[in-house]
Amino acid sequence: MNDIDKALELLLTKLELWGRHLVLMLPNLFLALLILVITFYVARLIRKGLEKVIARFSHSPALNNLISTLLYLAIVMIGFLLVLSVLKLDNVVVSLLAGVGIVGLALGFAFQDIAANFISGTIIAVQKPFGVGDMIETNDYFGVIERISLRTVNIRKVTGELVMLPNKMVFENPVTNYSFHGIRRVDLDARISYDEDLEQIQRIVIEALQDVKNRVKTRDVEVVYDKFDESSINFKARFWVTYTRQFDYVSAKSDAIIRIKKAFDERGIVIPYPVRVLDFNTKHSEALSDQLGAIKVAIKNDDKEDKQRD
Repeated sequence: MNDIDKALELLLTKLELWGRHLVLMLPNLFLALLILVITFYVARLIRKGLEKVIARFSHSPALNNLISTLLYLAIVMIGFLLVLSVLKLDNVVVSLLAGVGIVGLALGFAFQDIAANFISGTIIAVQKPFGVGDMIETNDYFGVIERISLRTVNIRKVTGELVMLPNKMVFENPVTNYSFHGIRRVDLDARISYDEDLEQIQRIVIEALQDVKNRVKTRDVEVVYDKFDESSINFKARFWVTYTRQFDYVSAKSDAIIRIKKAFDERGIVIPYPVRVLDFNTKHSEALSDQLGAIKVAIKNDDKEDKQRD
């Protein structure tokens, strides 16, 4: 019984001591709670105001959200440190900061790829080398940008598939932006016979392509010869078209082919087929002739059998 009485007395003494400390800490607790409420209220007001201000200078929702969120967290952290200071928990603050540093270092090693994508996305949002709706080609993917976040660049391929590329891959590799200038050059390969008048062909092709779809009228149509082939002389027809989507390019190229073919047909100009010459020396020509003769005989026999069956 004496041990139980001593234990109860010790417990009551502790509870009485904690009660006195609680009474003494009540003003500090009330002040800490007030600081915490004010901190969240002020942080939210500043965040909303900053979002409106940033939106005037930046058109990247991801970057705007990042800046406002970082500022919000910074204000909340300052308020939290003030609360700990009011509660006279300064040692806890030092321990927390040390712990945050260690945890941050560990997380940095564990999630370095995520951090790299995050940093790359931030740089892309600041530099803005491309935007939503642009037609780009990167990492062997070609399509329209549908979304740019701080982690990925979403590309809708011309065949319909959606590709979500990590920002690190886009940032570290070449990117071709076909929509940057709003125009694109069409290079059309064609060939003509050696018998044709090359200067006349140039004039015919240039005239045929004057009204091609989406052509930029301020830039001339160019027709240049670039190769002597085995059965033809090859040339390139080059012209510029307005470009907002891939169909603008392919439809203009298709229209150019139709116009050139129609212009050639109206003037009796024939596009030559590739010609191949087979040269057999006398040593093997007799053997080849025998083989061809045997094939002809076999074909005739097959025809006779078919007729008899009929």
